[in-house]
Amino acid sequence: MHTVGELRPETEESAREVYEGVGPTAQLVVKEVAKSMQFDREEYQARVDSDVVETARDVLFAAELAVNVGTREEYDEWAAAFDGEIHETGSEQVGHVAWHVAPFADEAVAATFADEEDAAVDTLRRQALGRIYRERL
Repeated sequence: MHTVGELRPETEESAREVYEGVGPTAQLVVKEVAKSMQFDREEYQARVDSDVVETARDVLFAAELAVNVGTREEYDEWAAAFDGEIHETGSEQVGHVAWHVAPFADEAVAATFADEEDAAVDTLRRQALGRIYRERL
């Protein structure tokens, strides 16, 4: 078993602080991407709104979430000891699982995968954002 990423907010407040903290970076990323796409001022104002910046903020936040990756057996052992709610997607027949725990919410998300660990981790981070963090942030 190993972990990808480092963000493990212990409280809802600490999650919110991190989320708010990546806001300026999200704005800068969006601005620089628009510049590389050669948006002039008018096109930038027409196409880049708060939803675009919020999407960038979501991605930056989720990209840092700590995700545990292990075998089905390692996951099952962890899940048996976890007292919170687990939202699992995928098949029990698959040999590997990626999961993220939000201790302050007593929730976790998990996704099974066979071969594509990076894709599973990315998918799981989006699921964690949507299921656990979005309404709290």
